[in-house]
Formats: sequence, structure tokens, C-alpha cells
Amino acid sequence: METPSIGGSGHRGPALTVVMVGTNTGLFRFASTDRLHWEALGPVLPGTSIHCRAYHAPTRTAFAGANSVLCGAAVRRSRDGGATWDRGGEGLAYGAEDPERVTAVWSLAVADEHGPGTIYAGVEASGLLRSWDGGDSWAEGAALRRQPTHEVWNADFGGKCLHTIAVDPQDANNMYIAHSSGGIYGSGDGGETWDPVNQGIRAEFMPEGQQYPAAGQGVHQFGPSAARADRIWLPNHGGLYRSDDAGWLWQPISASLPDDFGFPVRLQPRRAETAFVAPLTSTSDWGHPEERMAVHRTDDGGQTWNRHHKGPPDRVYSGVLRDAFRADTQDPLGLYVGTTNGQLFGSADEGVVDPDCRAAAADSLGAGA
Repeated sequence: METPSIGGSGHRGPALTVVMVGTNTGLFRFASTDRLHWEALGPVLPGTSIHCRAYHAPTRTAFAGANSVLCGAAVRRSRDGGATWDRGGEGLAYGAEDPERVTAVWSLAVADEHGPGTIYAGVEASGLLRSWDGGDSWAEGAALRRQPTHEVWNADFGGKCLHTIAVDPQDANNMYIAHSSGGIYGSGDGGETWDPVNQGIRAEFMPEGQQYPAAGQGVHQFGPSAARADRIWLPNHGGLYRSDDAGWLWQPISASLPDDFGFPVRLQPRRAETAFVAPLTSTSDWGHPEERMAVHRTDDGGQTWNRHHKGPPDRVYSGVLRDAFRADTQDPLGLYVGTTNGQLFGSADEGVVDPDCRAAAADSLGAGA
């Protein structure tokens, strides 16, 4: 799910917020000028499974990881805000002799502030590819799969996927990536070398005495803070963590949450102490605690969390996965949550007042929103 706000000096009238919703059957779009009343713009990229999107607001260029059983994995590009799409660039693959194959695109990040020239794609199986030309061509940054701890990376329920990428907007040489059963890694040289930065993150599925390895943690996502340098928030398989030193040491902050399991985290870009999560139960059904969908908010760095649940139905038999929780850039922040049964909810006030927060609900969205 991506939530670009389209505006700029040449735009007259209220800013247009567009929510792009990836599903197993294509990409759906919803637009609003007040974030309370929404217009469905119609589906695009039919027949593809959309795991991730990225958006470059200055040029209105959108990218989507479009995966097809018949046509394979591709990064599709739109130069008109998502209305029409290119076929995708060449080279999104490993070498012919490589024992692993690129079977899906799981994450995207645009690294250029002024133009979408440099783009990163995290793929299954567990690799990082880069484009220097805005998505026309791709090549692997092979250093990551040569990292010594890569041998402990294993497939989980989502596959052997590199699911999160972050590039420092102030210095593109500083990067982070995460793999669900590999942990989180950092690079200070633009991806030429990588180091695991998992100290303090517990791998609860490992035997006693081996639960704090250098790599192999079940990291579900992470989010660097735009309001405080070196702060990163990270949902793990068995807890929510925060680092205040660029990932070198982590502390658990999920004690007051209803469960220590969940996939996404969203941050307030103007307030370093504010973050939002959508907890799930750690049982096999990955449902909502007490069957009530809710967003939990902290304003004190994770010491305490407040539950916001007004709007969704009383009983929700679904889940919220890692890419189905997004925020726009307006003030107050707009929050958008997609469920695995195809519903989309939103709050235009950071979840504080929670008016009827259903931004859109369409049964035809399908699983994976």
C-alpha cells in the first residue's frame, strides 16, 4: 500500500491523496481531497500479485513490484501517478548458473531525492538488485548474498524474501535491509559491504542459549525515524524493538502491547517519540487480539501504547501484513490499514479521534491488500 500526496507549486486547490492498494489480482487506487470521501479510480496491472510499491512525488513516478505466475517478476513503472504502466526493465534476474532464482519482487526504494534514477528492489530469493536509470535496467549488488551469514537465511511463511529496504535521505551510502529469517543488515558504502546489526534482538524459535545469534532473527519490518537520526523501530517475530544508535543495540518496547507479534510499523516523521503498530496474535491464525482490529499508538518512544479501534467492525477475522499499513505526509498524518480479507480503513487524524474511519471497503480487492 502506498499513499502519495500529489501536489506542488503548480497544483491549485487541495492536495490530492492517492492510496495505492496492492493485491493478489492487481493494483487498486483510491483518491481524495479531504481524506474523508474517496473515489475509486479503477484497477490497474490486472493478473499480477503486487507485494510492494514506491512513489517519487516530485516527478509523479510510481513503481510496483508485479509478480506473475506466467510472466515472472517485474518492476513496473508509471509516469502519470499510476494511470498507465511500462512493461518493466531488463535484467531483473540472477546469472544463468546461479542456484537461486528471482521469483518475486518484495520491496522497492527510490534513492534519488531529485529524480527517480537510482532504485533498489528486494527480491525472492533473498537478494538486492539496483537500477541506475530509473528502472530501464537492473543488476544485482552481489555483496549481500556473499555476506558470510547469508548461509543461515531460510525461507519462512512469506518465502525467502528481502522484504524491507531503507536509504538514508541525507546520505544514500547509508542503507538498511531486512530478511524475515536473516535479520537486519546495514551498509555505509552504498551496498558494497554489509554487516548484521541484530545485537539484542531475540530469536525465540532457537534453542535456549542460542537465542541471540549474529543473524537469523525473524525481523518482520523496520522503520528509520525521520525525526531523530539513528533511531530505528523494528517488529520482530517475538517482540517490538527500538534502536537509538543506528541498529547496533536494540531494546524491547512491546511490554504494554496486547501481544508481542505483528508485522508493520509506521512512524510520525515530525515527532520522534510517536509510532503506530497493528498487533496480531502470535498463534497460527495471526488474527487480531480479541478479534478487534486496532492500531496502537505511542507518544513516549514505546514505553506505553494506546489502543485505537473505533471504526472497524466489532469482530474482524483477518490480519494486517507488513506492507498493508501506510501513512501520508500531511499534518495531521493520515493512516491507512489494509486487511488480508480485502478491506481498507483509514484515519485522517492519526487515530486520535477516530471518526468513522472506513476509507474504502471493497470485497473485490482480494487477499493481500
